[in-house]
Amino acid sequence: MKQIADFKLVEKQDFGRSVMLRLHAQQPLPEILPGQFVQVRVDGSPTTYLRRPISIHDVDFKQNEITFLVQQVGEGTRHLAVAKIGDTINMVLPLGNGFSLSEKGERCLLVGGGIGIAPLFYFAKVLNERGVRPTLLLGGKTESDLLRLADYQKLGETFVTTEDGSLGEKGFVTQHSVWQKQQFDKIYVCGPKPMMKAVAKLAAEKNVWCEVSLENLMACGLGACLCCVEDTVDGNVCVCKEGPVFNTRRLKW
Repeated sequence: MKQIADFKLVEKQDFGRSVMLRLHAQQPLPEILPGQFVQVRVDGSPTTYLRRPISIHDVDFKQNEITFLVQQVGEGTRHLAVAKIGDTINMVLPLGNGFSLSEKGERCLLVGGGIGIAPLFYFAKVLNERGVRPTLLLGGKTESDLLRLADYQKLGETFVTTEDGSLGEKGFVTQHSVWQKQQFDKIYVCGPKPMMKAVAKLAAEKNVWCEVSLENLMACGLGACLCCVEDTVDGNVCVCKEGPVFNTRRLKW
């Protein structure tokens, strides 16, 4: 069930271009699936009129807390990044459809690029609770892009690529040696669209089931404004309502 609720910022960690925000709600949180997102109201910005979609990095149902990992890419996210402890942030949650959950015994690979690694943390955590130990493959331009790496490593075997070779194997996630060394039953991807397309192509070549989380521009988050439309085998659909997670077989890539 969707909620419109006020959250209080209780913890903030600065990573340079990105910031981690932990927020507390007075009321119990609704069920939140890995891969779902929220629409945040950005107060105090003269140019940000609409809510901004933010992926869910982590959830603590016992404490009624939700965590975001936000990269400053525009006016809206810059305003969120300068929020202070104690500030109130209003959001609509949860929105969209999440990832399909793997079953015990399935070998699953979670692939993230840049800030696209953010929703994979909560996903990996939920999989662990279900008795599934995922493999993670995280990529960035440089070492500083790979945030909270030690925490990800606690949730599954974690491999890393950086374009400059500053950490892990040099190159893109599709070039990592894990593709030759291991086989997977399911692949889940979140990151820049060119990266997701490349991983989807690799998965198709290996005939492996694959889901991606699209990051189309979204305004309403409810499927009303039609600004996040994606062409699929079923016709044009709103990513915010039908996705953001899609099986790659549905996409005309």
